[in-house]
Amino acid sequence: MSITDQTATAAPIQDRISALLAKTPTGLLIDGQWREASDGGTFEVENPATGEVLATMASATREDAAAAMDAAAAAQESWARTPARVRSEILRRAFDLVQERAEDLALLMTLEMGKPVAEAMGEVKYGGEFLRWFSEEAVRDYGRYVQAPEGTLRMLVTRKPVGPCLLITPWNFPLAMATRKVAPAVAAGCTMVLKPARLTPLTSQYFAQIMIDAGIPAGVLNVVSSKSASDVSEPIMADARLRKVSFTGSTPVGKQLMKAATDNVLRTSMELGGNGPLIVFEDADIDKAVTGAMAAKMRNMGEACTAANRLLVHEDVAEEFIAKLAEKMAALTVGPGVDEGVSVGPLVEAKARDSVEEFVADAVERGAKVVVGGSRVEGPGYFFQPTLLRDVPKDARAVCEEIFGPVAPVVTFADEDEAVALANATEYGLASYVFTENISRGLRIGDRIEFGLMGLNVGVISNAAAPFGGVKQSGLGREGGAEGIAEYTTTQYIGVENPWADVPNPGTGTPA
Repeated sequence: MSITDQTATAAPIQDRISALLAKTPTGLLIDGQWREASDGGTFEVENPATGEVLATMASATREDAAAAMDAAAAAQESWARTPARVRSEILRRAFDLVQERAEDLALLMTLEMGKPVAEAMGEVKYGGEFLRWFSEEAVRDYGRYVQAPEGTLRMLVTRKPVGPCLLITPWNFPLAMATRKVAPAVAAGCTMVLKPARLTPLTSQYFAQIMIDAGIPAGVLNVVSSKSASDVSEPIMADARLRKVSFTGSTPVGKQLMKAATDNVLRTSMELGGNGPLIVFEDADIDKAVTGAMAAKMRNMGEACTAANRLLVHEDVAEEFIAKLAEKMAALTVGPGVDEGVSVGPLVEAKARDSVEEFVADAVERGAKVVVGGSRVEGPGYFFQPTLLRDVPKDARAVCEEIFGPVAPVVTFADEDEAVALANATEYGLASYVFTENISRGLRIGDRIEFGLMGLNVGVISNAAAPFGGVKQSGLGREGGAEGIAEYTTTQYIGVENPWADVPNPGTGTPA
């Protein structure tokens, strides 16, 4: 693998960066206005490729969180009555603006999160699709009107917005995770308080301004970035006017939020941790499997809950698979995401890099062999070499826990039953990947493994039109697809008097 010169960024890009940061809001968005924190508090956002400070943000206090909740609650009734077509057109305008400002969004993501610009552009496209998809779903949130089986009533079933929502997003996909929550809430007629991740708030702030430019009314979307997650979440979760919380992040934090949600019996959507298996059977197209593994493992430097955390490979094809994957991983270029030709950026912070280093050390100590990489990159920034491990024992931390980094541990298996047992040997159940040329086997494995998502002979499966979510300790609820808007609505049944109650039935003389 190669490593770029981390001081090679040209002056023109620096001028563009300065201009972009200057127009990105750094305050709190409350009731349609950007403002400072009530106590004047701030926190800094760092570039993980250099360690330099990108921006100083207003840090929301408990009072600011309460003010944001007040704004959302005050706007809820009128927003719920806003015609679906109006909400749809706001989302469509937002989609168009995201396309127009794609280069700014991508660069901002690269600066604060680290992913290469080409990957960031991919996220802009993916994240924008949630705006377009839910602009279309907004006008198709159907109810029904039917006769009761006994003929005594007409049953009117409607879907209503659940009410004010708290949306908590992670740092690894700062645009897509915001659009995936905001878009269905807007489509359904819910007001929101958005709490972006402390490490990557800039993209969400920029996106919020796009929503304002698209015409979203004051108070419908409020944004409260903060150095303290609890200062925002605790007062809002305790507010009886809140009706839903949607969270993407770690399982331990998700469990805490679910416990807090019980006090007010809140609707919850939880997209939590993962430990995704990528299974390569002996009849797989190995080149296709290697391509899929690269996409599923190395996308976002491995910092994705959908990442292929464990590569489970049939013993008959393990040598060929490892050799070809090693060649691909060794050809990757590590460096700042703004540099041309970079395919692997930095990890998001020093703690993340140190954690990945510990995973590799543990595996090697237990007998695993390093095929490619294996160590951090010295110098500024939080870089770690793309790493391929073989002969990894089943009890290694890299097999049992979520790595969240560019490390691919290979474990071999002998038959289908063992592959299924290895895949299911985790408390998580989000994404999985299966490579086989036998379609019956692929569908059979889909029946047997305990995961909410499965890619069959593909390494990237996320799509705005598909329901995204996991089982077991990977969470509950679904985002995207036709299911996504349902998470932000509640069902109401109205029993209507039989309109024929006073009209005699022909030939009987009795009411219907």
